[in-house]
Amino acid sequence: MTPFSARWSTLGVSLALVLGLLGSCNRNKPIDAEDAENDTPTSGTIHVSIDNTFEPILKSHVDTFQKLYQYAHVIAEYKPEQTAVRDLLTDKVRAIVIARGLRPGEQAVFDSLKIVPRITHVATDGIAIIVHPSNADSLLTMAQLRGIFTGQTKQWNQVSGKASKLGAITAVFDQNNSSTARYVQDSVTRGAALAPGVFASESNPKLIDYVATHPNAIGVIGVNWISDMDDAKVQSFLSKVRVAAISQKATPMKPSDYVKPYQAYLATKEYPLRRDLYVISREARAGLGTGFASFVAGNQGQLIFLKSGLMPAIGQVRLVQANRE
Repeated sequence: MTPFSARWSTLGVSLALVLGLLGSCNRNKPIDAEDAENDTPTSGTIHVSIDNTFEPILKSHVDTFQKLYQYAHVIAEYKPEQTAVRDLLTDKVRAIVIARGLRPGEQAVFDSLKIVPRITHVATDGIAIIVHPSNADSLLTMAQLRGIFTGQTKQWNQVSGKASKLGAITAVFDQNNSSTARYVQDSVTRGAALAPGVFASESNPKLIDYVATHPNAIGVIGVNWISDMDDAKVQSFLSKVRVAAISQKATPMKPSDYVKPYQAYLATKEYPLRRDLYVISREARAGLGTGFASFVAGNQGQLIFLKSGLMPAIGQVRLVQANRE
C-alpha cells in the first residue's frame, strides 16, 4: 500500500474535563430509578440511542462507565441514525450518539421547546470501503467511488480494468436509513441519488459476510468495526474482506497517494472519508446524560477511542516513516 506506516502515540492526550461533576456520586445506598433525586452525573438510569454504526466502540464506553459508577445505569439501544434523532426529538431518550450535528429543522424543535441541547464532539470516525479479497481494484479514487455509487460505473472493468472478470458491481450498506448511506450521499455522490441496485444487508456483520462471499461486491462500513486489532472479531472480519485505499487526488501518480482509514490519516485528514462523532443531550440540568457525555469526552473515554482506531476529539498524532531499502 503506502511506503510508510502510521501509528499512534498517547502523548499529550489530555483534557480539561467537566468530570468534576462526577464527584457527587452517592455510593452509600443503591439507587431508585424512579427517584429523580438520584439522577446525578454518576447515578440514576438513562436511555441512550446510539447510531449502530458505532456499536462496538460505544459498548466499550457504556460498560466502562457503569463499572466505574456502580449506581449508573445506561440503557443503550443501537439503531439507525434517523431513528436515534427521532428518539431525542420526541423525548424518548435524553441523549444520543450520532455522526452529525443537528439539522436546522431539528434545532427548531428544541427552540420551540426552549431547550438548549448540549452537543459534544467526542471523536472523528472513518468510513471504510471493503471489497472481496480477490478484487484487484483495491486502490480507488473519490471520482471512481462517485461513479460506482451513482450507478454511472456499473461494471468492474470500467474502474481500472484490473477486475474485469468480476462483472457487475453490487454496492451494499449496513441497513436502511444508515448513517453511512447518508454520508455517502452527502460527501461522495454530492447529493445525487444512490444507484438503483444499492441495497441494505440488515447489519454490519451481515454486510461483511456478503462482501466476503460475493467477489463483485463493494461495501461501506464504519471503521470501528475493523480497526481494533486486539479484538478477535475484528481479526475475523479482516480475514474475510479487503479494505480499499482511497485517494482524494484526481489523478494519483503513485501508491502512496492512496491511504486506508488508519487512525493517523484520520488525524492528518489525508483519508478523505471522515466524519465527526457527537454526543447530543437534551438535559436541562447536570444529570446522568451529562455525566455520560463528559465521560466519553474525557480522558478515559478518549483513550477508548484511541485504542479502537478512531481519532479522539483531543489528542496528538505521531507519524513514523519506515524507509524501505
